Amino acid sequence: MTAAAASPAAARKTLLVCGGAHALHDGFTDLLNVLYPLLQAQFGLTYAAIGVLKAVYSGAMASGQIPAGWLSGRLGGVTVLALGTALVAVGYGCAGVVGSLYGVAAGLLLAGLGGSTQHPVASSLVSAAFPGLRSRSALGTYNFTGDVGKVALPALFAFIAASLGWRQALLAAAVIAVLGAGVILVTLKSPAAGAKAEGKQVVGSNRPWAFRLLFAIHIADSAVRSGFLIFLPFLLQAKGADLPTVGLGLSLVFAGGAAGKLFMGWIGARLGVVSSVVLTEVATTGLILAALPLSLPLTLAALPLVGLMLNGTSSVLYGTVPEFVTAERRTHAFAVFYTGGSIAGAGSPVLFGLLGDAIGLNAALACVSCVALLTVPLVVALRPALRAS
Repeated sequence: MTAAAASPAAARKTLLVCGGAHALHDGFTDLLNVLYPLLQAQFGLTYAAIGVLKAVYSGAMASGQIPAGWLSGRLGGVTVLALGTALVAVGYGCAGVVGSLYGVAAGLLLAGLGGSTQHPVASSLVSAAFPGLRSRSALGTYNFTGDVGKVALPALFAFIAASLGWRQALLAAAVIAVLGAGVILVTLKSPAAGAKAEGKQVVGSNRPWAFRLLFAIHIADSAVRSGFLIFLPFLLQAKGADLPTVGLGLSLVFAGGAAGKLFMGWIGARLGVVSSVVLTEVATTGLILAALPLSLPLTLAALPLVGLMLNGTSSVLYGTVPEFVTAERRTHAFAVFYTGGSIAGAGSPVLFGLLGDAIGLNAALACVSCVALLTVPLVVALRPALRAS
C-alpha cells in the first residue's frame, strides 16, 4: 500500500524534534571538551590518558552507527532514537554517580553508543518527512541545529560544573537527556516500513555507484575540514596570535561553519549538487591558500568565510543521500555515510600531521587545501545520476 506524504505540519514537527535531538546529541559530545580538563585535575591524568577517554567515546559513537541503522529497520527509527538518547542519560548518570575514573570510562562508552543513534536515524526521519528535492534544504537546516547545541550545552555544563562540580553537571546532562528521550517518544512517529511518497515527490532509487561517488566526496571533504582545523591554531600562532586570539579564530570558523550548514543546504536545493559542491570546494582551496600569506587581522577577517565554505559542502552532501537509495535502505545509508565521515575526521589529522612534520606548516596546509579539489571530478562524474533523479 502506498502512503501519502507527511502533512506540512507533521513534517515541520519532525524537523523540529529531530533538530532538537541533533542539538542535544552534538551538545552532549562537545561538553566533554569541558569535562576532560576537570578530570585531569581530579585524577592527575596524562594527556595520553585523556586521549584514551576521548577514543572510548568517539570509538563507541563511530562503531554504533551502522548497528543503529540496522536496529531502526526492526524497531522503528523513533524508538531507536529515543532509546539512544536514554542511553546517553544512563552513561552520564553512571559517570556522575560512580565518580571514579573507571566509572567515567564506562559512562562514556555507554553515552557514545547512545549518541551513535542520532545522526543516521534522525537524518532518515527528516528525509522521509521531506521527500524529493525538499530533503536538501531540510537536511541543511537539521545539520545546522547541531551547532546550536555545540554552543549552548557546553556553556551550561561549564556553569553547573563551576557552581556544583563535574559530577553534578553530568547528572544534570543525564536529566536533560531523559527529557529529550521522552519528547522524542511522545511527539514523533516512525514512517511506515516501505512507505513511499506519492507522485512527483518520489526521489530515490538504489544506485550504488552514485552513492559510492558521493561517499568518496564526503570522505575528501571531511578530511580537508579536519586537516584544516588541526593546523589552524598553529597557523594563527605563527602569525603572532596569543591563546585568546587562537580561541577567537576557532570561534569565527565555527560561526561561519554553522551559517554554511544552513545557507548551503538552501543554495544546494536551488543551484544543484554539482554547482554547489564545485563552488564550495574551489572556494575552500582558494581561501585557505589566500590566508597563508595574510597578516593576522586579515586572516581573522577571512575565517568566517573559510568556515562557511569548509562546512557548507556537508549539508549539500547529506541532502543528496536520499536520492541514491530507496526509503527502506536510507537509514543504513546514512549510518554508513556518517561512519565514513567519522573515520576520515579521526584519521586525516594523523596523516596530515605527519605531512606537516615532513614539509612544514604552510606547505602542509597548501596540500590540505588541494585535497578539496579532488572532489571536483568526482562530483562532475555524479552528474548523470543527478539528471536521472
